[in-house]
Amino acid sequence: MIAINPQVLMVALLAAVSIGGIAWVFLYPILSGEKQMEQRQASVAKAQPTARLPGTRGPLKSRREQVEETLKELEIRNSKAKKVPLNMKITQAGLSWSKRQFILTSATLGFVTFLVVMFAGVGLIAALALAFAAAFGLPLWVLKFLKKRRQQRFLLTFPDAVDVIVRGIKAGLPLLDSLKIVSLEAPEPVKSEFRQIVETQTIGIPLGDACVKLYERMPLPEANFFGIVISIQQKAGGNLSEALGNLSRVLRDRKRMQAKIKAMSMEAKASAMIIAALPFAVMLLVYITSPKYIELLWTQPIGRMMLAGCAVWMFTGVMVMKKMINFDF
Repeated sequence: MIAINPQVLMVALLAAVSIGGIAWVFLYPILSGEKQMEQRQASVAKAQPTARLPGTRGPLKSRREQVEETLKELEIRNSKAKKVPLNMKITQAGLSWSKRQFILTSATLGFVTFLVVMFAGVGLIAALALAFAAAFGLPLWVLKFLKKRRQQRFLLTFPDAVDVIVRGIKAGLPLLDSLKIVSLEAPEPVKSEFRQIVETQTIGIPLGDACVKLYERMPLPEANFFGIVISIQQKAGGNLSEALGNLSRVLRDRKRMQAKIKAMSMEAKASAMIIAALPFAVMLLVYITSPKYIELLWTQPIGRMMLAGCAVWMFTGVMVMKKMINFDF
């Protein structure tokens, strides 16, 4: 019987994890086409210098120049807000916790997990790893899950809220009164987000800036479009009801396109699920038919090493398939 030192097993496991991480970093951008997409976006979004027409006066600005300046300011503001602080992540998830409460809850969860694993007799290294995952990984994953669920609920009713604003403006109501109607009658989370806009505008912040801040709490392209339309109209003027009506049609078209993409990608998702479940199904069938044959994988040290390496590579492959299947638009 071959005896392997547990330290050697741990080193091999860490080496497999490192190799999987390196493959994830260098191979995923090539497989998913992310680099080509970034290069294409950079070439499209590259600013081109515009020449001033002869005979135009310097101090006066046309409506087009005002719109370009507004878009540039919004782009700079959104680029600075890429690093989201923890308190903003909590707000985006729809929780009313403070930053201190979240940190204390995460620390308590990690400490309890460490005690439970230690009493189970698994080992110090496993207890530390699971405690680290429970204290740092699990709470952030929960925040991400709640944020995604809240964004999906927002997208369901946001086009209807824009239509309510359009009808209010066409009926002769001011924009602020139309926003108040949405903040009182719309379902959550649209109701609370528009209430934040009304309350922010009440304390003295311009209405355009208050609508732009919606993107900070709800980082969606649809919310960004709404803030841009309101901000441009407040600074450059124009027919707001027509602009918001066009925005409502764009939002509904994006919603239909998203549903179509989900329907078309379900076949690929089903194939990925079958491929991911195939090793476990084969392992179960072999255990039922020949248990002594497959028991070597968890009774022998070299077998456990092989299982650990296969788990790392399996996880890497599942993540690559997930990124290739999920379409962002």
